[in-house]
Amino acid sequence: MAERMLDRSSGDVATDSYHLYKDDISLVKKLGMNAYRFSVSWSRILPYGKLSGGINQKGIHYYNSVINETLSQGLTPFMTLLHLDYPQALQDEYGGVLSHRFVDDFLDFSDLCFKEFGDRIKHWVAINEPHTLSRGGFAVGDLAPGRCSGNARNWTCDVGNSGTEPYIAAHNQLLAHAVVVQLYRQKYQATQKGIIGISLNIDWAEPYTSSKRDRKAAQRAIDFDFGWFMDPITKGDYPESMKQNLGNRLPRFTNEESELLKGSFDFLGVNYYTGRYAMDQPNSNVDPRQSSYLTDAHINTSKLKMPTFNMT
Repeated sequence: MAERMLDRSSGDVATDSYHLYKDDISLVKKLGMNAYRFSVSWSRILPYGKLSGGINQKGIHYYNSVINETLSQGLTPFMTLLHLDYPQALQDEYGGVLSHRFVDDFLDFSDLCFKEFGDRIKHWVAINEPHTLSRGGFAVGDLAPGRCSGNARNWTCDVGNSGTEPYIAAHNQLLAHAVVVQLYRQKYQATQKGIIGISLNIDWAEPYTSSKRDRKAAQRAIDFDFGWFMDPITKGDYPESMKQNLGNRLPRFTNEESELLKGSFDFLGVNYYTGRYAMDQPNSNVDPRQSSYLTDAHINTSKLKMPTFNMT
């Protein structure tokens, strides 16, 4: 994504936790925290995304060092398996999360992590913020892999489809999550005695007015955000409002997939950033030729609510 940055900068070094992890963990301890949640970089373990491409033992050693340092500081390590950054090799080969092949490769990667680190990691987050990857990577295009269609939030992409790809990306992440949880429970949980879950983000919504239309709009805002992922892992299917608004653009779960998804978490992490007000947007105001996740909920949102004054 460096070519998308004005100064051509990249995240290759970033905060340099690779070299400064001991300082980072020490700071967590000094803050009075009792746990340290960090993400494992898939490509640092499997540079080409697959077991057949070889395992980077230096990557294994690095995460062993991070885990051991965390424990030595008296902190509980939480390891996240997928935090947006799956290997570029998989994106190049088959489109990454746009392909069901992603599910099998993520399963192999997770299996390796359970095997290498599960003797000390007792809290696993299979996927962190699948909504962020689906929306940012495939609807807006401001996150890797930078795909979208039309003019998404003043950001133009070369390729993509904001009306279908976000839902495909989300669907395959959900299936990947479910099979990884199943693997851990069946193969490792009894001996390693850990737990596994998922972390979801949400921008809560309240109705802008007390009207029935705005109350329904607020519920749709939640459905297309939190419910997009929470409903499948609790009920085995997407929210009704999504099915109604999207029709055949929304992928379907088989009965087997639905059962696998239901209850596929031992704990739920919630990343909460902000809230918003939701207002109903009539369907007639949405151009059907420019379908996009960004408009599919048929709502307008606002961070602020203008006060009303009784002039007497």
